[in-house]
Amino acid sequence: MQLVKVGLCAFGMSGKVFHAPFLKEHPGFFMSAVVERSKEESKSKYPETAIYRSVEEMLQHADIELVVVNTPVQTHFEYAKMALQAGKNVIVEKPFTVNISEAEELVKLAEEKKLFLSVYQNRRFDRDYLQVQKILEDGELGTLKEAEIRFDRFRTEPSTKAHKENPLLKGSGAVHDLGSHLIDQVTQLFGFPEKLFADVFSMKGKAFANDYFEMLLYYKNDLRVRLKSSVFCKEAHYAYILHGDKGSFLQERTDDQENELVSGAIPTFNENWMKPLNEPDGILNYLKENSDSVRILTSSEPGNYMNYYQEIYEHIVFGYALPSPAIEIIPNMKIIEAALESSKEGKVVELTNH
Repeated sequence: MQLVKVGLCAFGMSGKVFHAPFLKEHPGFFMSAVVERSKEESKSKYPETAIYRSVEEMLQHADIELVVVNTPVQTHFEYAKMALQAGKNVIVEKPFTVNISEAEELVKLAEEKKLFLSVYQNRRFDRDYLQVQKILEDGELGTLKEAEIRFDRFRTEPSTKAHKENPLLKGSGAVHDLGSHLIDQVTQLFGFPEKLFADVFSMKGKAFANDYFEMLLYYKNDLRVRLKSSVFCKEAHYAYILHGDKGSFLQERTDDQENELVSGAIPTFNENWMKPLNEPDGILNYLKENSDSVRILTSSEPGNYMNYYQEIYEHIVFGYALPSPAIEIIPNMKIIEAALESSKEGKVVELTNH
């Protein structure tokens, strides 16, 4: 089996939870290098991985062909550009960059260097999102008229992460953070909208970056989609609400991969490394062809973030499709910037995807 040597740009939560465990358990990858500026926390679990004190040092000396840029978003452009210029393929954590111009420059550079550039949109592999995708493909809802996707939390106290909380830093706040997931899911499910209206602000106060947003997306076929996130939700809403001319579907946010990984679960190719659902997590209510109403409780099948790295490996070795290529994420960045503009100006913003 071909072995792909990987360098990890940081060993914070993202490195410990979303990347290193999968690189270790996937037989096609070897985490050859990791950047830890002052600590050596990776040494106990990954003793064969060389530790470097800077991204620059790792790129100069490590034997790697793939670099994972999992540092704060404000550094994504700098480190991804540096890695591409060093001749490395690159995975960038979401949000891709702080603005469109940075994203476009990186895509162009990757094309010039004939290297791949993928954005780690891991929520495409969440069980709840995959269930929504399945329901839409099955067609029981008929023509979709309205949809809502939410990602709420109850985190009333600010985190200690300045790159997420400081309103003066570009790319901070919920729109870039959680918004990058919701926007990616909505463009995957429904495509690129014609225009949007957004309300974005900080519930914790002006001293902090935005932690609340609501976006209304307008589509050509009169579909309306709302995206919403708040950090003051003690009681959960349905994360996905879909209404069509033949029925409705409500889906809870039940994917627990992040919590399982934080608690020390070892990921595998088999989804059974996660705990099974205790009860149904969705409601499907629709009309059959004879106009009889059917209401059933549904249970989503497990997702698996390992599938992202499997797709990366298959792209490298077999030339299969690259998961979430960076060029595919540029439209998402346009929606992020349009949402911030809409909220600031208090107006509907027209969108163009070219």
